[in-house]
Amino acid sequence: MTMLDRMRRHRGWLKWSLAIVVVSFILLYIPSFMRDSAQGAANNAVVAEVEGREVTAAQFRRVYQQQMQAYRSSYGGNIDERLMKQLGVDQRIVQQLIEEEAALAEAGRLGIRASDAEVRERILSLPAFQENGQFIGDTRYRQLLRMQNPPMRPDEFESQVRRGIVVEKLQAALTGWQTIGDAEVAKEFARRNEKVKLAVLSFPADKFREGITPSDAEIAKYFEDHKETFRVPEKRKIRFLTVDQESFRAKETVSGQQIERHYNENIQQYSTPEQVRASHILLKTDGKDDAAVKKQAGEILAKAKGGADFAELAKKYSQDESNAAKGGDLDYFGRGQMVPEFDAAAFSMQPGQISDLVKTQYGYHIIKMVDKKAATQRPLSEVRAQIEDQLKWEQAQAQAQKTADDIAKDLKKPADFDAVARRHGLQVTESGFFQQDEPIAGIGMAPSVAQQAFTMQVGDVSDAIRTQQGFAFITVLARQDPYVPKVDEVKNKVRDALVKEKSIEAARQKAASLTPTLKAGDFEKAAKSAGLEVKTTDLIARGANVADIGISPAVDAAAFTLPVNGVSDPIVTDNGAAVVKVLEKNNAAAGEFDKQKEQLKTELLNERKQRFYASYMANARKRMNIKINRDTIAQLTA
Repeated sequence: MTMLDRMRRHRGWLKWSLAIVVVSFILLYIPSFMRDSAQGAANNAVVAEVEGREVTAAQFRRVYQQQMQAYRSSYGGNIDERLMKQLGVDQRIVQQLIEEEAALAEAGRLGIRASDAEVRERILSLPAFQENGQFIGDTRYRQLLRMQNPPMRPDEFESQVRRGIVVEKLQAALTGWQTIGDAEVAKEFARRNEKVKLAVLSFPADKFREGITPSDAEIAKYFEDHKETFRVPEKRKIRFLTVDQESFRAKETVSGQQIERHYNENIQQYSTPEQVRASHILLKTDGKDDAAVKKQAGEILAKAKGGADFAELAKKYSQDESNAAKGGDLDYFGRGQMVPEFDAAAFSMQPGQISDLVKTQYGYHIIKMVDKKAATQRPLSEVRAQIEDQLKWEQAQAQAQKTADDIAKDLKKPADFDAVARRHGLQVTESGFFQQDEPIAGIGMAPSVAQQAFTMQVGDVSDAIRTQQGFAFITVLARQDPYVPKVDEVKNKVRDALVKEKSIEAARQKAASLTPTLKAGDFEKAAKSAGLEVKTTDLIARGANVADIGISPAVDAAAFTLPVNGVSDPIVTDNGAAVVKVLEKNNAAAGEFDKQKEQLKTELLNERKQRFYASYMANARKRMNIKINRDTIAQLTA
């Protein structure tokens, strides 16, 4: 018997909990687009282990699909597995799952658990399982779970809810002591909202480079003073062979039947459901007299239906802070994106129509239908080339994976490279020495290969390493330890650094020579007399891009401490020098701070808690036994 089987016995004492449980839970169980047979890894295959806790292929697929759907919602249906891999989504998901398991392991170590009662309360409070503020009942609860693809059992869902609660409790236990004072909030509010308008006179260092020719003695002295700047980091040299997916792709063929089958099986990728665009006015009822709110909403509705400008009414009366300033505009949305009552009303209306009052859990809404878009479906003829390209790529990936698997069976020691390469029609290549963050000759930028090379010993042979092009197998030939070079080895680098430093100093001196004149009289006239051009900014906040300078903390520091009409001393920037005059200052009104204070305080406190929690868990993971099965991951994303 699951805990939901027992809910009906305890509904009475659980009702009070609905008022205080406000944290929502996002369903991670969503349809899986990844075909098991194509992936070559069973659902129970282990992707990673954290302190003996297994992260399975099924968990990985579920989150991978969630990410895929999120990308497609934002960027359209052309997002595919190849692009996901290039973006490194698969690696980020593995890290995310490892971090979740690490959090659960740490919670277990600290004795943090989630009781059956807490799980019951959370499920009963989820909006997905409520109707008119009440739990929808056990039967419909089970029906909703069965409607998932694949269907979910109640115990599976309840286990996921339990995990979420445990992680939340761990975060609360670790960060609950954190506070933030009003003075910090006020300081941050001012920092974010204060703006200045500047007259900017820049002195680019490049204009002062001419004629700067450091002597050998100056170069030698600069090198002696900055030796660590020119330290050569550790380098490695490797032999390698690569399996290039693109070479397989050129040989692949796809039949018309395959294309049609893929189109029919993935029709949702090529379909856009019905959408509507609406605006609304919301009057919230939370903590208020319902009848009074309803009466006010009715009065606003009468104005709207009487011909008043709906957008202006929304700006004046709507309490939905996310869109009131935009006249209540919600942009286009599909079915299921809004709460059920709102959804039902919006999709039953015609463009230009204004609804009666619509009551939801948030309050009373007045909805104006703006536009409707009918459901559309791209025909097969339009997407045939795209599907053919995708299927060829998938087949090439599968063939590259098979070749890599075959190579891995035979490649055990450095002496095997040549024979294995000949057997598969591949070439063995030797790189020069490279740093970990440098391109590798013959491979290019390949962080995964470089990272592996710098963790191996000379003579080791790697497993298959996933690259953007396919797979690589490497053996480390030699290692070069970090060292401080002789000046002659890096003479050109030293010269360039010294010339830049001297040209920046020359720019600063030129700015300094003009500063007294700039401060004494007409800023722009003084600059013009010197043959220089002053550029004026708009009102800008800290961190803004300033013309001819870019983003400069040094300019910010000067500009935001000067009074109106104040002129700075010379400011050294990354690429020269500058002098600025403050033309105007704009500080947010005190009333605005009062309005935003609590929201900003919550945001800053949450950021502080998140930083502490992230730091704590990073240290916790260092002492944990974590294993990652990269072969399984490669199979899952092939």
